[in-house]
Parts: sequence; structure tokens; C-alpha cells
Amino acid sequence: MPIVRVDKLYKVFGRRAPEAVRRLEDGADRAEVDLPGVTAAVIDASFTVERGEIFVVMGLSGSGKSTLLRMLNGLLPATAGRVLVDDMDLTAMSAAQVRELRQRRMSMVFQHFALFPHRTVAENVAYGLSVQNAPRDRQRERTAEALEMVGLTGWEDRLPGELSGGMRQRVGLARALAADTEILLMDEAFSALDPLIRKEMQDQLLNLQRRLGKTIVFITHDLNEAMRLGDRIAMMRDGRIVQVATAQEMLTAPADEYVTRFVRDVDRTRVLTASAVMAPAEISFTLATSPAEALETMRRNELSGVLVTDNGRFAGAVTRAAVAKAADGDAGSIADVVDRSAAQTGPETQVADLFGHAASAPAPLAVVDGDGALLGMVTREALLNALSVGQEVDAHA
Repeated sequence: MPIVRVDKLYKVFGRRAPEAVRRLEDGADRAEVDLPGVTAAVIDASFTVERGEIFVVMGLSGSGKSTLLRMLNGLLPATAGRVLVDDMDLTAMSAAQVRELRQRRMSMVFQHFALFPHRTVAENVAYGLSVQNAPRDRQRERTAEALEMVGLTGWEDRLPGELSGGMRQRVGLARALAADTEILLMDEAFSALDPLIRKEMQDQLLNLQRRLGKTIVFITHDLNEAMRLGDRIAMMRDGRIVQVATAQEMLTAPADEYVTRFVRDVDRTRVLTASAVMAPAEISFTLATSPAEALETMRRNELSGVLVTDNGRFAGAVTRAAVAKAADGDAGSIADVVDRSAAQTGPETQVADLFGHAASAPAPLAVVDGDGALLGMVTREALLNALSVGQEVDAHA
């Protein structure tokens, strides 16, 4: 069951918000709601966040993504719709219940750190625990653990003004981790950092996620960041969510022309994986295949190399030259001419890491699962097609 469920959520600012919502529900766009003093920030948002995933909400400035995030923890009340956390309707809670939920279930990491300048690093990290009235021993223990997680052990007594921007953001992350909530909300958390520090923070977040398995909702305007971090991505435009998909799905099957244009400049080789570009190994041999049969098949289909299996598991590859040599002899099968060291890869390998293997090999690159079973193959043509900007991946090209 999803940990967060958003159902037909609207946020409209202004005294005539209810009228604006009615017009929006009837199909009007944000620009068509021409009411004085009314701004439609989030329109008919519906999605789920699975327990333990990084769910990224991305869009350009003004798309409504930060407003949406603030409705997830009740910092902004919804105009219409519901936000459910483990089936508890946040939009129906009292102010006291919302505060309790924020303290116990959700932590937030802000773009500009939001640290108390006159409190030490340790005091900033322990703040959420002190609000929870946690025992002092528990506060010290959790603070030390959180600072160790973000690499700031030894900096407990420093003030925020003595730290670099990257270190201040680590303090903000440590504060959220110390509170030990199930859900982390991160609003443009790394956008104020320079590119090198930003990548380091992304790496650290991914490492922490593998270790802790938190549920993270991450807001960004940077598509490369979204695709690097997100298990799934919600793309927003003019207050509406236009697509919710994995990074690969967004690249290979964009929902509309807007998404297509948005993803055009993404480094596809760092997003797409072998599973996205592989094709079925429709022609393959077994160790028992005769050289004559193999040679005829390769000549007829103009193949220079073919993958070989043994009881469904990848056993290697053969070249046409090796098969022809075996056919000239008295070999009963191709088993003795199979290259058992032929390259193979897993389905999650990034396309960028496949080119070296596929560039010079005469046979396609084998894609295998954890047990060695042959799942498919990657050809040079498929790799080149994966670089085609704005086009669907066609592994059969």
C-alpha cells in the first residue's frame, strides 16, 4: 500500500478560489481562469508515493511543485482534494494533529538550509528531537548518529556561519535524519550548491537511501538531477502533473510534446539501461548445434556472431569464421569453438558503460540475469539508436 496518496488536489490562492476550482474541474486551464486576485498553483494533482522510494516532482519555476510539497505536510492547506498518509486524511486533520504528524512522520530539508544561526551544529540537528520532547540521552545519541551519516562528526560545536554551503546542507539533512521520521520532504535541497558539491550531495543521498530506505519526496527544477535520483518522476507544467514515470519511461515514451522537449537534452546514456535497449535473442545457438546448421543460419541472416546458450544460460558466443572452421572438420557440434569469455552484462547496466564492450565484439552483447539466464542482446545499432534525441528506443533497429 502506498505511504502517501494524493487525490484530486487543488491549491488556489485568492478569495474566489472555490469558483476557480469549479472552472478548473470543468476543464479550464490555469490561464483561462480569469478571476481578479486568483492564482491557481496546483490543479487536479493525483499520484501515489510508494514506501521506500525516491519520488521526484520536477518542473520549471512557477509550475507548482513547491506548493504541492507544502500541501503534503500541511504547511499549506488544500483548496480541494485530499492528501492521505497511510490512509490518514491530512486535509481533514486539526492544526494540532497536523503538527503532530509533521513531528512524528515527516521531516523537511529546505533549499536555503533553514538553520538557527546562533545554535551549534549539534543543537540544530537535535532541534526536531527537542520539539518531540525526546530524552536528552536520546537526543545526543541520534544527533551523533545523524552527523556520522552525513560525514560531520567532529563539527558538533561549530556555528552554521563557520561552515561551507555544502556542509550547512549536510546539517539540514542530518536534522531530518535525526528526527527519524519515515518521510523526508526535500524542497530544491541541492539547488543552492555549486555543481561539484551538488553531485556529492546527490551521491550521499543515494547512499543514505540504500542504507535507510526512507520515503523521499524530492523537488527539483533540474531534469538531470531528477533522473539521477528518482525512482519515479512527476513532471509538472502550469500547475498540472503531465506525466508520472520512471526516467527510462519518460525518455522512451514521453506523454506529450512538452515532455519530449523537456527531455531532449538529457544525457540518455546515463539514464537508459541495457534492459531498455536490448532485443530478444531471436537467433541463438546451443552447445549441441551442428557447425553446418550454425554456418547456414549465419550466412542466411548475414550474421558475423551469434550468442550461445546451455540450458537457457548464457554460454558464450561464436563467430562465423570459427563456425566455418568447425564445419570443415569433423566436429559434431559448435561446443569446441564457443568463446566462453564473450562479454555479458546485467539489465541495469547504463548504456554509457556498454559501448566499450559492443564496439569491437563480433557478436551482440549478452544481457543476463543474476542466474546467468539469457534475457536478450544489445547490438551496436541499438546503442546508436539509444542516442537518438527525442525518439523512442527501438532495440530492433
